[in-house]
Amino acid sequence: MSLETASQKEYKDPETVIVQDAAENIYRPDVDTSSVNERKLMRRIDWHVVPWLAVLYLLNFLDRGNIGNAKLYHMTDDLHITDKQYLVALTVFFFPYSLFEPPSNLALKKLRPSLWLSFIMLVWGIAMTLHGVVTNYAGLVGLRVLLGLAEAGLYPGIVFYLSCWYRRNELGSRVGVFFSSATIAGAFSGLLAAAIHNMDGVGGKPGWAWIFILEGLVTVICAIASFFILSDFPDTAKFLTETERVWVIRRLQADMKFSAGGEKFKMKYVWQSLADVKTWLAMGIYMGFDGPLFAFSLFTPTIINQLGFQATAANLLSVPVYAWACIMTVAIGFLGDRVKTRAWVNLGLFGSGLVGYIILICSTNPSLSYFAVYLAASSIYPTIPNSVAWVSSNVEGSYKRSAVLGMAIGWGNLNGAVTSNVYRAVDKPWYRLGHGIVLAYIAIGWICSLALYFHLKRENAARERGERDEIIDGVENKCAREENGRFESIEAARSEKGDKWSGFRYSL
Repeated sequence: MSLETASQKEYKDPETVIVQDAAENIYRPDVDTSSVNERKLMRRIDWHVVPWLAVLYLLNFLDRGNIGNAKLYHMTDDLHITDKQYLVALTVFFFPYSLFEPPSNLALKKLRPSLWLSFIMLVWGIAMTLHGVVTNYAGLVGLRVLLGLAEAGLYPGIVFYLSCWYRRNELGSRVGVFFSSATIAGAFSGLLAAAIHNMDGVGGKPGWAWIFILEGLVTVICAIASFFILSDFPDTAKFLTETERVWVIRRLQADMKFSAGGEKFKMKYVWQSLADVKTWLAMGIYMGFDGPLFAFSLFTPTIINQLGFQATAANLLSVPVYAWACIMTVAIGFLGDRVKTRAWVNLGLFGSGLVGYIILICSTNPSLSYFAVYLAASSIYPTIPNSVAWVSSNVEGSYKRSAVLGMAIGWGNLNGAVTSNVYRAVDKPWYRLGHGIVLAYIAIGWICSLALYFHLKRENAARERGERDEIIDGVENKCAREENGRFESIEAARSEKGDKWSGFRYSL
C-alpha cells in the first residue's frame, strides 16, 4: 500500500483525532509534550476562552434587540415616527452588519482578537448609549447604521476564534454554551426593560431612553475590560506555557486543522471559498435560521403583546420562552458533539420549526399560539450552534474558514433586513404574513441541510474510492490523477488544498 493511500485510510471517522507518527508532520518536533494533562488543560482553556465570549455575545444580542423592548414603552410616539419608519430603522442596521462581516473576520485573523473585538465593542457601546439621547428619526437611523457596522464583527469573529481552539467534535458544545447567552439576553432584556422603565422621568428622560443609556454604558465598560481579559490564538496565548501551546496546535493539526500552526494570507483562499459549493449551501442554511432569528428576537414581545397581554406582561412572558431556548441550545450543542451526525440534528430542528410556524399561521387561540412560540424558539436557537460547528468543521485553512464563515453569517444576517419588516402593524394580532415568510426561510434551511449532507457523503465516498488522489513525487499510487494536482509530498498537498485534500474526510 502506498504512503498516500495509507494516510487516507487512517481517517475512517472524520471527527476522530489521529496522532501523526511521522516526525516531519509534527509541529515543533523538538518539544516534548508528554507531561501535558489533557483533561486539566482543556478545562483551563474552557475557562479562559468560553465564559467571557458568552458575556460579550450576551451584550451584543441585548444591544441589538432592545429597541423592540423600547418600542413597547412609547419610543416611536416620543420620536414621532410611523410604523413604516420604525421598520426602516430596523432594516438599515442589517446592511452594514452583513457586508462588514467577511472583511471583519479577515481583520481579526490579521490582528489580535483582544484588540479587534475590544475595539468594535467600544464603538457599538458608544452608539448604543447615544440611542438614549436621540430626538428624531434621522438620528435614530444614523445610529442604527453605526451600530450594525460595529456589531458585525463579533459573532463571526467568535465562531472563527473558537474553531481555532477546539477540535471538530468539541466545537458544537462550546458554541452552544456561548450562544446560549443570546437566549439569556432575550429573557434578560424583558426583565431589564421592565425594571429600567421605572426610571421614567429621571433626568427628564423617558424610561425607554434609560434602557439604551444604561445598557450602552455597560457595554463600553466591558469593551475596555476585554482588551485585558481576551486571550489570543493558541500559538500566542499568554495563559499557556510554550509546551502547552505546542500540544494544543499538534492536537488541532491531528484533527485535520493543518493551519493551526500559522498561515500566511493569500487572496486565493477567498477565491477558494467563493468557488466551493459548501459555501453556498452554508449560506442557505444560515439564511434558514438567521432570518427567523432576527424576526423572533425583535418581535417576540410585540407578538405576545398582540395576543392580549400588556407591555410589561408581554416582556415578562417572553422570559420563559428564552429560558427554554437556552436549555435546548446547550443540550443540542452537547448532543451534536456526541452523535457526530449534525445533518440529522439540523433536519430535526428545522422540522420542529416548520411545525411551530404552521401552528402560528393557523391558530386563533392565544394559548396555542404561545405554545407554538416555544416550538419556534426550540428550533431556531439550537440550530445555530449545530450548524456553525458543522460548517466550520468541514472547511480547512484558517483564512478560508474565516472567509466562508464571514460570507455565510453575513448572508444569513442580511436576511434580517427582510424579516425585520415582515411583522407589520396592519397584520396584527395574528401576523400570518410574517409567520408565512419565516416558515419559508425555515424550509430553505431544511432543504440546504439535506443537500449539504448528500454532497459531503458523496464526496467522502469518492475519496474512499481514490478518485481525488493527488500525484505525490516518489509515491506509487495507481489511483492518482493529474487533474487532482501534483505535489512534492503529502504534507505539501494537504497544506495547499486544505479540505480539498484527498485525505480529508468531511463530518456528516
